[in-house]
Amino acid sequence: MATTTTTPPPSSKNGDVGATKLPITVLADRVLVQVGQAEGERRSRAGILIPATAQVSRRLTWAEAVAVGPHVRSVKIGDNVLFNPEDRFEVEVQGEEYVILRERDIHAVAATRIDGGTGLYL
Repeated sequence: MATTTTTPPPSSKNGDVGATKLPITVLADRVLVQVGQAEGERRSRAGILIPATAQVSRRLTWAEAVAVGPHVRSVKIGDNVLFNPEDRFEVEVQGEEYVILRERDIHAVAATRIDGGTGLYL
């Protein structure tokens, strides 16, 4: 199921942006996700505050899928997906920051519609 969204057209030479918005369709096996705003400071289970500037190697990130391409089979809009933040392309659409991923770069999907699974709940 392909999803279409709209975005402003590119700026003209004088810097003016037109008033009309162009439709965008996510193609092939791509997934457009929005990373939550809580990606800054976080607390460990013991209550230790970890600043946003602390680098944690090989830490995966959760994000919500907001659009999917027509060849995506395992992810639906609204699902939470787990991915490596180093394997991503960032894009800005209408002032919002998004990440474009390939379906094969997603490590896990958390959704209420998934039956069976591993028995773990997020």
